[in-house]
Amino acid sequence: MAAIKVLIADDHEVVRQGLSSLFASSAIEVCGEAASGDEAVRQARKFKPDVVLLDVRFGDEDGLDAVKRIRSASPATRVVVLSAFDNPTYVARAVAVGVHDYLLKTVSRADLIAAVKAAAAGDAATRGGELRRVASHMSRQDKGGLPGVSLTARETQVLRLVAMGLSNQEIADSLEISVETVKEHVQNLLRKLGLGDRTQAAVWALRHGLA
Repeated sequence: MAAIKVLIADDHEVVRQGLSSLFASSAIEVCGEAASGDEAVRQARKFKPDVVLLDVRFGDEDGLDAVKRIRSASPATRVVVLSAFDNPTYVARAVAVGVHDYLLKTVSRADLIAAVKAAAAGDAATRGGELRRVASHMSRQDKGGLPGVSLTARETQVLRLVAMGLSNQEIADSLEISVETVKEHVQNLLRKLGLGDRTQAAVWALRHGLA
């Protein structure tokens, strides 16, 4: 069986070296390293890895911004986020841009290797990752609505994603609808709730247990 090719993208050299050592004597081969999102895209285009293990942040740079570019450069490559941030907004954004799994840097060696193998095989996100829980929350549509509020199931779903901090484009990507449709849903739910902006909508959703 051929080794699984992994590209490690993290701005800390010690983390990259540690991960390389961690994968030693496994079925995973580190084919390259990157210290920034741009470098990760270039390396993905060059090596066509099975999996990119991507940090969610590179200093002040948002690592998730590189995901679409990585997948464009190497369409068969799957991205697994390995992050120090246990942040539902980051996880929700990761779901929206098509990340295969989201793991915390406290993950065990065995669980990390299992997640990389699952991603390479196209299997579902691992139970040990954060992505399954948040993805399920994002996709849930409330059938009964909220007392005294006439939001549709889709508007309630959009409101939940707004409260998670997703942009209109990220919501559109997650729900596989157009940005224009997202904007229409946002305007409708703001009007129905008597709110002035997205921030007020996020606060409202948190107070009513939607996020």
